Formats: sequence, C-alpha cells, structure tokens
Amino acid sequence: MGQITINSPAFEEGEMIPTPYTCDGNDISPPLTWSNVPEETKSFVLICDDPDAPVGVFVHWIMFNIPPDVKELPENFSIKESDIEGIKGGENDFSKLEYGGPCPPGGTHRYFFKIYALDTTLDVEEGVSKKDLVKAMEGHILGQGELM
Repeated sequence: MGQITINSPAFEEGEMIPTPYTCDGNDISPPLTWSNVPEETKSFVLICDDPDAPVGVFVHWIMFNIPPDVKELPENFSIKESDIEGIKGGENDFSKLEYGGPCPPGGTHRYFFKIYALDTTLDVEEGVSKKDLVKAMEGHILGQGELM
C-alpha cells in the first residue's frame, strides 16, 4: 500500500491547529494538499477525527468520491459551494456534512486528517456514517496518509 503525503500550509505535523480552524475562531476547514498518490487512483476519501474525545473517536469531517485529479482543498472548503464534480460528504459527529473544527471540552486533543486513495468511486449515499464508509472502502484502498 502506498504512503500518501498530506500537508497543510496552515500548520505542521504535530503542531496545534490555528484558531481560525477551530470553534474558538471561524470554524473553517484548513487548506490541505496531498501528493505521492498511486497512479491507479479513481477517487479519494478524506476523514478528520479526534481519538482523544471523551465519547471515543469524534468525527469532524468526511468527504468521499473526491476526483483523482484533485490534490488540494482550499481554506474554508465547502462541499455544497464547490464546483468539484462528484464530491460528497459524510455525516460528522456534529450531524453536518461539512467540516466541524476542533472544540475539545478540555485538555489537548490530537486531530488526524486522513487521506485514502481508492481504486473505485464509492456507491454510498451522501450523509453516510464513518463506520459505513470505512466498510465500503474495504478492499479498495491503494494508499493512505495522515497529518496530525
């Protein structure tokens, strides 16, 4: 399985996510880029979650069927305002289809932005849960990467 490189010009690996991208700021998504993707990629999945939440893993963002020629998302990306063909959102733990920024009740949490390259586009409905999306991805992951 290939190792995809995922970065953000807004913060480095292991750094705190800047305030504009949290509930204390504008609660907008950070800009992201990815590279070193398998040539056979048919679509990407992006999941952002927090494994340190008191309720268990808290999902902040799910997008799937991102076209293979898309290798970056701008700051404040919105699925419904995007002109990217085919891209869909899954339901996060804020019950939204869009990004929901970090908003920990206390302490320091880790947030993982994970990108997956798939050998297919997924035949699942918009609003899918992370659990069902991960199940649909089984056997189709060509490569992945993460930014914490």
